[in-house]
Amino acid sequence: MPRIRRFLAAVGVVALGSGMLGACASASGDADRSDDGRDLSLPQASDVREAEPSLLIFGDSWTYGLAASRPGGGYAYLTGELLGWDTTVDGENGSGYLRTGQHGGTYGPRAAQLDPVLDPDIVVVQGSINDRRQDLSRFRAAVDEAWNTFTRHYPDADIVVLGPAPHALPVEPGILRVEEMLRAAAADHHLPYISPLADEWITTANYDAVIDTSPEGNAHPSDAGHAYLAERLVDALGELTIHEEPLVALEETETPVERG
Repeated sequence: MPRIRRFLAAVGVVALGSGMLGACASASGDADRSDDGRDLSLPQASDVREAEPSLLIFGDSWTYGLAASRPGGGYAYLTGELLGWDTTVDGENGSGYLRTGQHGGTYGPRAAQLDPVLDPDIVVVQGSINDRRQDLSRFRAAVDEAWNTFTRHYPDADIVVLGPAPHALPVEPGILRVEEMLRAAAADHHLPYISPLADEWITTANYDAVIDTSPEGNAHPSDAGHAYLAERLVDALGELTIHEEPLVALEETETPVERG
């Protein structure tokens, strides 16, 4: 049972336990109690803390938060803030499934170096426009390697694939090919796929508000763009279902940047 649903079940059990406290006490006068008088037959607060959901967002310079004006201002960090979840961000500038990044990493070896104790509930794997000019005959094998590594590392996690978003318009043919191959791989792996391209997250109508084309920004999301992408990702996660159950329960939020 994936732990997002275990988390929701745990919350329901705690609520039920609180509502039936009187009935339980009267029906189980001899229930086991701790030295400090707590009824150990009821869920404890620590059970709820241990069940709090966590998120890992893994990807390239967009995930790193390049061009954000402050540390932690990238879309990945803001997604965690919007959800209120414990969030780990692992982004490497220039990295892809095939392309080596700033620190020499590609997605598969980078995934293998992640802490297996991290144990996230949801893993979002973002990217990668950086592979648009690589030899894509090797792409599927690199994708399989990375995703299988995440599955081995975090067998209880729900893995979500976040496809590439355009840094320039019109979208380059190489990015469209990467998108096509990622979508097919996600279907084969039975993984949910979020497509910023198909869902038109970035269009001519909002490009200038989302993408910083200055020399410093280098065609990466601006502060407003990172905030916008975070809200789009949260909305997209909220629309996903795993085995006919919602992956994430959301409240409505306002989007600061015009959508397409």
